[in-house]
Amino acid sequence: MTGPVVELALTARRWGRWSLGTVDVDLYDTGGLARRTVRAELGEIQVFPVPTQASLTPIPVRLPDRIGEHTARQNGDGIEVVGVRPHIWGERQRRIHWPSTTRRGSIQINQFAAERTADTVVLVDALVDFIDPATGASGLDETVRAAAGLTRAYLRSHDRVGLVSIGGTLRWLQPGSGGGYFYRIVESVLEVRKDLGYNVPALRRLPPPALPRGALVYAITQLADERILEVLGDLAQRGNPLVVIEIPTGAPYIAPGDTVGHLARRLWLADRAAMRFALRERGIPVVAQSAGKSLDLALAPLLRTRIQGRTR
Repeated sequence: MTGPVVELALTARRWGRWSLGTVDVDLYDTGGLARRTVRAELGEIQVFPVPTQASLTPIPVRLPDRIGEHTARQNGDGIEVVGVRPHIWGERQRRIHWPSTTRRGSIQINQFAAERTADTVVLVDALVDFIDPATGASGLDETVRAAAGLTRAYLRSHDRVGLVSIGGTLRWLQPGSGGGYFYRIVESVLEVRKDLGYNVPALRRLPPPALPRGALVYAITQLADERILEVLGDLAQRGNPLVVIEIPTGAPYIAPGDTVGHLARRLWLADRAAMRFALRERGIPVVAQSAGKSLDLALAPLLRTRIQGRTR
């Protein structure tokens, strides 16, 4: 037998892992004389963040020796021609570069650049969560959306992507690839919001398994907690190519005529500018990602050259 059906429509307003709570249903007999209350657990749901639109995938100078879609500086079996060289017996004739062969009087062969994958690690700074007083937007929300968009862009290029989140606890996933790995990364990020209530100890060094040697690191941060500078300094010392994506948060609202408040606001802005200056002095590029904008606008300047790490 099929009894009455109760349908509940719920709307998720923010990403995260949420408990839906319970529902009490009152049941009456046919005559309406007896009543019994049944409590139903609605369980837990996972709400994934909407990724920021992103398609650009800047790459470091050195790439791992694995076949992929990025053009490497080494010669190999790719599709991008980087020069010509004299023919060696046994090579395929279809690689002959006829204009150079005619000019030089000897058979010349096209040289192609090798195509490799990239190892990328996305570092999510969840130490603080500032709310923009003008728009009400959460800085942590924009951080996670940017991380999701960046992760999806690199996975679509068949690269390996890992994740490190710094908040109340330190979480990481070693780099992996494939469409299903995107959901593993996002599920690990869902715990970030719960970590905000904990006291974070001093962080100076990330565990070695979380950061493969030579991996390109994107640190997505609001630059609101100086402890993140210690982590970024350690990454720069390791020699990993590093890019800082700043999530700008709105300056504190100051009431008109509040002289002390205006001075405090100037100090707040100067502190943010000093943090950017300290990073750029180390040779770390800093780009800004505005809320609601495509991440490609922030990453486009990085395509002018390949990202370099510290020379050892």
